[in-house]
Amino acid sequence: MAGYDDRDGFIWMDGKLVEWRQANVHILTHALHYASAVFEGERCYNGKIFKSAEHSARLLKSGEMLDMPIPYTVEQINAAKEEVLKANGLTDAYIRAIAFRGVGEEMGVASLNNPVRLAIACWTWGAYYGDAKMKGAKLDISKWKRPSPETIPCEAKASGLYMICTMSKHAAQAKGCSDAMMYDYRGYVAEATGANIFFVKDGEVHTPAPDCILNGITRQTVIGMLRDMQIKVHERHILPEELATFEQCWLTGTAAEVTPVGQIGDYTFEVGDITRRVATEYEALVRA
Repeated sequence: MAGYDDRDGFIWMDGKLVEWRQANVHILTHALHYASAVFEGERCYNGKIFKSAEHSARLLKSGEMLDMPIPYTVEQINAAKEEVLKANGLTDAYIRAIAFRGVGEEMGVASLNNPVRLAIACWTWGAYYGDAKMKGAKLDISKWKRPSPETIPCEAKASGLYMICTMSKHAAQAKGCSDAMMYDYRGYVAEATGANIFFVKDGEVHTPAPDCILNGITRQTVIGMLRDMQIKVHERHILPEELATFEQCWLTGTAAEVTPVGQIGDYTFEVGDITRRVATEYEALVRA
C-alpha cells in the first residue's frame, strides 16, 4: 500500500477539496511545533457516518478547550465529511477531521493571530487490531501514565495528549503486543493508547471513571447498550490488583470498535458471552 502522502483521491481543506498529494501545509505550521491541534476519528458504515454530529460537536469543544476556536459549525463540518466521502467514492471508511493552528504572524508559543485551519480526509481502514476480534488482543502495561486534569484539558481530543500513547504502543509492539494499557497519575487503571477499557466480573461490567481520560463516544454508546441489556455497569476507579479478579475484558473506540482482550501483562481473560454479545450488537447498531 502507498504511503498516506501518495494516494489518489481528495482531502477537504478549509472549505474546498484538494487533490490528495497537494494537501500540504508549511513547515512552520504552529501545530507541527507546539501540538496546537485537535482531531476526530469516525467511521462510515454503508454510507452513514456513525454519530457524525456528536463527533463534530466534540471537535468544536476540543478546540474551545485549547483556546483555538474552530470557524465552522457542526452542520458545516458534517456536510464537509459527506462531501469528502462522495469525492473519494467511499461508503465504508474511516474519517479523520483535524483542526490546527496554521502558519501566520507568530512562531512562539502564543499564536492568537495564526489562523485555525480544518482538514478532513477519509480512507478504507479495516480492523484496527487485526485478528484480535476473534482471539483477543494482547496488551502490555505502559510505564507512562495518563496525566492529571490539572496539567492539560483531558476532555479534549488533543494531538499532544497522544505523544505518550505513541511511545507506549511502540514499546508494546516491541514485546509482541497489540497495544498497551495505561494507568492514570494516581495509579488507577485508565485506558489503552487509543481506546477505553471494560471488564466483566460476576456478570457485571466495570469501566474506569472518565475523570482524567477521554469519555469516548463509542464508550458512551456501549454503556448505553449494556444498560439496555439490563447488565449493571460500574463506572469507578479500578485498582491494578483487581485485574486478577476480572473474567473478561474488551476495548472500545471508533478505530477499535469493540475488540476483545485476551491478555494484559500477566493477566488473562476469556472472550466470554458478554464480550461477544456486545461486539455483535455494536456491529449491528453501526450498520443499522
